[in-house]
Amino acid sequence: MGIFLRWLGAFVLLSATFNPTDWNYIRWAEANFASQMPLAILLGLLLALGYMIYIAATLRSIGVIGIAFIAAIFGVAVWFFSDLGFLTLSNRDLNLWLGILALSLILGVGLSWSILRQKLSGQATVDQVDE
Repeated sequence: MGIFLRWLGAFVLLSATFNPTDWNYIRWAEANFASQMPLAILLGLLLALGYMIYIAATLRSIGVIGIAFIAAIFGVAVWFFSDLGFLTLSNRDLNLWLGILALSLILGVGLSWSILRQKLSGQATVDQVDE
């Protein structure tokens, strides 16, 4: 359940920042920045904090190669379903949601990697601390 919640947190973070609907931070801030500047800046900083946590953990745990590998798996899966006719890539909104899903999977796996690795290998992961 913890892995699912970490992925869901990444999905909410990404879709709250931007999505194809009118319900996102980017569009709200563009429309209300002049009248609600302190709130827009506060919410932007809170979103940036969320991104810092997810991106730092992802880079530390799976690195750039792991990110590229997960993105490649997702890209080939989209290609596969498109080739079978289950998925059409002509819809701009669907493409944006697929991008949000791909990025949230990358961030969710990155944040959950030590748990996944421990479950798969049976070995615990610990950080090395220099004294």
